Amino acid sequence: MNPRTVSVLGATGSIGASTLDLVRRQPGMWKVVALTANSQADELARLAREFGAEIAVLADESCLPELRQALSGTGILAAGGPQALVDAASRPADVIVAAIVGCAGLAPTMAAIEQGRVVALANKEALVSAGEVMTAAVRRSGAVLLPVDSEHNAIFQCLAGNDPADVRSITLTASGGPFRDWPAERLATATPAEAVKHPNWSMGAKISVDSATMFNKGLELIEAHHLFPVGLDRLRIIVHPQSVVHSMVEYRDGSTLAQLGPSDMRVPIASALAWPRRMDTPCDRLDLAAIGELTFRQPDELRFPATRLAREAAEAGGAAPAVLNAANEVAVAAFLAGQIAFTRIASEVENVLSAFAPPAPACLADVLAIDSEARSRARVLTEVLA
Repeated sequence: MNPRTVSVLGATGSIGASTLDLVRRQPGMWKVVALTANSQADELARLAREFGAEIAVLADESCLPELRQALSGTGILAAGGPQALVDAASRPADVIVAAIVGCAGLAPTMAAIEQGRVVALANKEALVSAGEVMTAAVRRSGAVLLPVDSEHNAIFQCLAGNDPADVRSITLTASGGPFRDWPAERLATATPAEAVKHPNWSMGAKISVDSATMFNKGLELIEAHHLFPVGLDRLRIIVHPQSVVHSMVEYRDGSTLAQLGPSDMRVPIASALAWPRRMDTPCDRLDLAAIGELTFRQPDELRFPATRLAREAAEAGGAAPAVLNAANEVAVAAFLAGQIAFTRIASEVENVLSAFAPPAPACLADVLAIDSEARSRARVLTEVLA
């Protein structure tokens, strides 16, 4: 069999590293087309050489000379800047892993979609901020979106071969983060160091804070609304501290299908890479006897209002999810910088949502403009709170 071709947008991040780890373990089965990173020229060059990529692209064009020097004599094309990211995403590949963090990943992800590619989607902003715009592009182009988030990938697997009309409910599980058992009065004193210590997953600082606030699960609710259009009233969240059950789908006959697995992102990534088949991973096998018990409880939206805010934004539709996402990113950055308290993250997001309600975006440019204005408003509010 000919090797499958793959491009990894965001190759030096955690999702990119896990993806390339799987590719590395199956030599001869994959051909890497494009690798991208933000500004890590040396690391990107190392990966491009290792995997024999056709092109390596840095978002930060000022680092391009360093990349070109590192790839000199290899025959690997080096490029930089936002348009180069779009061009890389547009190159033919069997699978394009969209793992660029933040709104920087919107245009490249849209480019891959518009080319009708199979897109393994790990960029939350794509569906949170631009869900209606991007799903419309998917319908036009015939692209296939394969979710990489563990929760959405679990739902995707549980829905396989079933009619969405038969779905009674979809439940996303949440670990609850490091503060799930903290009393409300203690949350105000939570430090960035405490917030990034996720009890189950190894993740970056921003997504770890989102898990601590439960905004991560709120954003995933909005994503699920676009990926699996069964209606917001059929989407639920439940706290599951062990992070073994990643999501569940209940059908109208009373059957509930759940996807279980270890807390290792290589499992959902492998599901997307190999789709519609399966592939080996080095992940630990699930040992339920060793785990002992699986527990579940309702989320506490008084201590963690993020899921309420996300559901309200999804219900409002239009620009509201993009505003929520942008305000949250600014608030999380302010918390990590020690400028605001942990409990002010949700408050700041709610204040921006209350004050800024632009018209619904009709295209990607509208989404980016809404995002920019929401960030500006959130930064002003942060300065007032600091």
